[in-house]
Formats: sequence, structure tokens, C-alpha cells
Amino acid sequence: MKNIPISIVIIFAAFCLNSCGAYNFTGGSVGTATTFQVNYFQNYATQSPGSTFEPGMDRDFTLALQDRILNQTSLDLVNNGNADLLYEGEITEYRISPMSATAQQTAAQNRLSIRVKVRFYNKTKEDVDFDQTFSFFFDYPADTQLASIKSEAHEVIFERLTQDIFNASLADW
Repeated sequence: MKNIPISIVIIFAAFCLNSCGAYNFTGGSVGTATTFQVNYFQNYATQSPGSTFEPGMDRDFTLALQDRILNQTSLDLVNNGNADLLYEGEITEYRISPMSATAQQTAAQNRLSIRVKVRFYNKTKEDVDFDQTFSFFFDYPADTQLASIKSEAHEVIFERLTQDIFNASLADW
């Protein structure tokens, strides 16, 4: 075993890595697509009863989704309307709700929930297009102001939402 030439090990490793084909290590399959576009996700959260408007969240979510796809695929980002894959949609909910109570009948924990509606179009494989809603949440102590944990909460929620959207659109198991 000690006398195996290094060239054979390198060839074996290259063969193993090449066998992944159109798949990458994240499990995403882009097929024949080479480009993608993420249209600006408008913030329509105030149209949902009990939901509030969070300024700048539309831009932040759009960028987070672009970054997810750029980091997990070899696709090129374009903004010319001629992309092979198109993501568009809107933020439909931004809600803070009490989750549990104390013995004094006050909230012990709050939950920030964000919901987005996504439309996905694949010009190279139209039978995978979808119109779907994704949501996730972040729980935090009720005695903590949202402003002090907002960036952490958005990061956690965006991480999950963008991964779920990525999986729904490109994870071809």
C-alpha cells in the first residue's frame, strides 16, 4: 500500500471528483442553465393583517438570495431579462408574535416570522417552474428589544429561506 505511485492517487481522485457531473457538492443541479436573475422582492408585508413593514428588508432579502445562488452554483448573475433561471416574488409577512407566557400572564418569548412568495421560472426545463410560499422564524426573549437582535434574526431567517428556495428550485434529487 505504501508503494502506490502518487500519479495513480491523483488520477483516482480526479475521476471521483469528475463523476459528480452536473451536480456540485451542495446538491444543486443547474442542468443546461448558465445564467440566473433575481428580480427585486417588493415588501408587501403590510397587506397581511398583524404584519409590519421593515425598511430595507426587500433589498437585503433580494441580495441574500442572489448570494446563495452565486455561492452554491456556477451560474452567472444577469439583470437583462434573458436569464435561464428567473426568481421573483414578494415579502408577504413580517410579524412579531408572543409565543409563551409567564406565570404573571406576560410574554416570555416572542417570535419574528417572515414569509415570502416566490415564483421560479426555468427556461431550460419548464416543468420545474413553481409558485410557492416559504416562511421561517426566529424566537427571542420577550424582554429583549427587536432592534438589538434584528440583524441576527434576519441572518438566521434569510439563511433558511434562501436555502429552502434554492432546494426547491435546484436540488434535483
